[in-house]
Amino acid sequence: MSDSVNPILAADGTPLKKKLGQALFRSRVQAFGLVVPLLAFVIVSFIVPIVVLLWQGIHDSRYAELMPGSTLALSKWDGITEPTEEMYSALVADLIEARKQKTIGKVATRVNRELSGTRSLFTSTARRAARLAAPYKDALVEVNVAWGEIETWQAMKVASRVYTPGYLLAALDFSLSADGTVTRKPENRRIHIKLFLRTLEISVVVTVACLFLGYPIAYLLSSLPLRTSNILLILVLLPFWTSLLVRTTSWIAMLQAQGVMNDLFVAFGITGDDDRFSLIYNKTGTLIAMTHILLPFMILPLYSVMKAIPPSYVRAAKSMGATDWTAFWRVYFPQSVPGIGAGVLLVFILAIGYYITPALVGGQDGQMISNIIDFHMRKSLNWNLAAAIGLVLLVIILALFWIYDRIVGIDNLKLG
Repeated sequence: MSDSVNPILAADGTPLKKKLGQALFRSRVQAFGLVVPLLAFVIVSFIVPIVVLLWQGIHDSRYAELMPGSTLALSKWDGITEPTEEMYSALVADLIEARKQKTIGKVATRVNRELSGTRSLFTSTARRAARLAAPYKDALVEVNVAWGEIETWQAMKVASRVYTPGYLLAALDFSLSADGTVTRKPENRRIHIKLFLRTLEISVVVTVACLFLGYPIAYLLSSLPLRTSNILLILVLLPFWTSLLVRTTSWIAMLQAQGVMNDLFVAFGITGDDDRFSLIYNKTGTLIAMTHILLPFMILPLYSVMKAIPPSYVRAAKSMGATDWTAFWRVYFPQSVPGIGAGVLLVFILAIGYYITPALVGGQDGQMISNIIDFHMRKSLNWNLAAAIGLVLLVIILALFWIYDRIVGIDNLKLG
């Protein structure tokens, strides 16, 4: 007779299937309850700030909120014809109110993002706006002839948009015009694409260098006796006990013209005393310092995977006539590929967002995209453009991660 006719009952008379379902639900709730504090902490302290910052890359409501009258007038303007008297009148009213509320600086800064030099135009005009009389077009042009130029109004129209792709386009060296067309920036202002490409180049070179240097070290650690490998592993972990700033600064002393490295090159006759190598404040210095700093992040995943590979596999291959190279390449190396994937992914992700090392030893040729993000965050105070550049960088990383998953497979990623 089936269970549906005579179900198996628990001690309290409840059907056993229902009882098991209730117990499983309670265990899941308890497990989720243990995770909730950590999940809430990660969301509040990590995810929310990142989302809020990246949101600024496509959202900027300063002008629309602080200059509502001119924003409405600009929304009806096609961006090509001459500004109307109604637009001038709305602008004067908004300037008077912004001056009264002491928000004219924010407005001027926002428009200045679109057209350099307009900050002083707005602040100086706002001080005299209350004394202006109709017709306001002639009055504003008399204050400053820039008010009669259509480029000023086009910049205001772009600034009045709450949701704008302008910052994302600027991050890719394009500009957005008042009529919605996208144009490429002049050659002398195209810096972001070059920095993105340089960042990818440095990250790839550092990752490959760490792999070639880290693989033999990890192999040696995994094949040595446990006591010896543990001592050497401490030496690998030793840099983590020293500040990143100290490690980076030490490379300045090592790589400068009168530094240790050049002194060794002169001593061994590689170069002359008057023709020392330029190893600092350029891309070379960035590559050397970043490779040294990120090398442990390649060694540790490789070592953890190699340690789990049974030595008997290689011995069995040799016993069947395989040479040392064949046994390594056909038997050992394929089993270490998950560690290579983990190390490459870890080092590349860390390298592509590196900041301190390029800032200290990179100079102009060794700067990465993270340094320009820092510049806009701390010096130019253009947080929206910094957020847009960060958003583009995030999209690039996700795209590369997707390509990695398609080629290698994220399931093959192993840390031990």
